[in-house]
Amino acid sequence: MDSFLNEQKQAARGRGWRWKLVAAGPRDKAFEGFRHATKQRTADVVVLLVDAEAPLQHPPRDHLRSRDGWDLRFAEEDTIHLMVQTMEAWIVADPEALATYYGEGFLRNSLPDAVDLESVPKDQIERSLNAATTRTRKGAYDKIRHATELLAKIDPTRVQARCASCVRFLDYLGKELG
Repeated sequence: MDSFLNEQKQAARGRGWRWKLVAAGPRDKAFEGFRHATKQRTADVVVLLVDAEAPLQHPPRDHLRSRDGWDLRFAEEDTIHLMVQTMEAWIVADPEALATYYGEGFLRNSLPDAVDLESVPKDQIERSLNAATTRTRKGAYDKIRHATELLAKIDPTRVQARCASCVRFLDYLGKELG
């Protein structure tokens, strides 16, 4: 994710800000880290970014309260961000980067062609990504082995064109970074 956000990282450094991206691991750990950093004011900008895990039917705060039982009243709504429905939607948004990364055997036609990838159910995104990559030398998509490298290769502009949650997230960061 740090590479995906390189433009924002450089803008922060240009302002003399220290950039620290924390991949907190499991959802609950991400929530706890966000709550601690927000309440302790450990940084100028603190943002929560997690998978929605389900179709989004409410603003992010309400979605997370309903789905996960998280009380986010301590945080401003614009600091709460969701990758709707899953981070893999952002990866699938750039099939060219996927084709380059996986190479021979990559089945691009297995990926959803929906303009709005956030309307595609999480399990369909996962199945299509698996189907597109299974016959490659790298093997089927694996979040642990492949996601970090893929996030460094995908084009944020392509993701924004197909994922409104990415637009909201990057717009917020842009506003905060000036």
